[in-house]
Amino acid sequence: MPYRFTDLLPEDFSDSALRADVRKGLTARPKQLPPKWFYDKTGSELFEEITRLPEYYQTRSERAILQAGAARIVASAGARHLVELGSGSSEKTRLLLDHLRAPGSVYTALDVSGSALRQAAEALGVTYPDLRIEAVRADFEQHLPTVLGDGLTGRGRGGRLVVFLGGTIGNLQPAERAAFLAGVRAGLDPGDAFLLGADLVKSPDVLIPAYDDAAGVTAAFNLNLLQVLNSRLGADFDPDDFTHRAVWDESQAWIEMRLRAGRRVEVRLAELDLVAEFEAGEELRTEISAKFTAGRLESELTAAGFAADGWWTDPDGQFSLSMWRPA
Repeated sequence: MPYRFTDLLPEDFSDSALRADVRKGLTARPKQLPPKWFYDKTGSELFEEITRLPEYYQTRSERAILQAGAARIVASAGARHLVELGSGSSEKTRLLLDHLRAPGSVYTALDVSGSALRQAAEALGVTYPDLRIEAVRADFEQHLPTVLGDGLTGRGRGGRLVVFLGGTIGNLQPAERAAFLAGVRAGLDPGDAFLLGADLVKSPDVLIPAYDDAAGVTAAFNLNLLQVLNSRLGADFDPDDFTHRAVWDESQAWIEMRLRAGRRVEVRLAELDLVAEFEAGEELRTEISAKFTAGRLESELTAAGFAADGWWTDPDGQFSLSMWRPA
């Protein structure tokens, strides 16, 4: 069955958003950038390599949960329509789609990358010829009302399972998380459900190596962000001037990835007409990855108007999937 492609973003969305984020982030104190800019071609390839590292447990832990429990999750949700926020390649989602068997079932994939959406939708169409596939180029932080509204996902009929996998919820600041969860809740009706992937708090002895592996792949991934800025914004970062750091902030219960300047550096970003100055030892935060307890998740989702309806972890208790209903 051919897929339908809907584009809610302006053609220059990525470029304008990058410019805004970099101008804001490199003039802030402390300096910081959101992690979404890691993923150029090289960054995406490096992240795929990260997911196969022995230290990086998240991807295989979430996959283990889905392999063991996808049938039960889909059945428990009563799902006829799967809506995925930040779908990427939709690879793990196949474990859920394998059990989405109700007549007229629909999969709506939302991502900011049109090329990733088209590639995934074409591949899924071959595997699931009876599944209606909707590919929506959109930003889940801006377009939840539209995506979960009548026009795109058939609001009011029930049977929708909105999924947010990969622990991406942890990349959002607390206020951003609260706004996102409230937005999801506002788009759900009785009979709909929300499936959330979230990483769990554990020993720093496990967490830090997951973000600073012995082979240096995560360091290369982090430093590649500077090459992204060089390529897209005419910047003159020298990656050799910076080193990768992963830091566990116990008070916030999150890992921070940072790039530390080894000497005083002045970086020119031609496309922004901006000079960013780094003192020796100054750090640029490139990612937060919050970790959760079951109680913390319940507190945040209850505050957003959800009620708990299912909890699954991998055999080692590293990662969680949880299902929530409108309260």
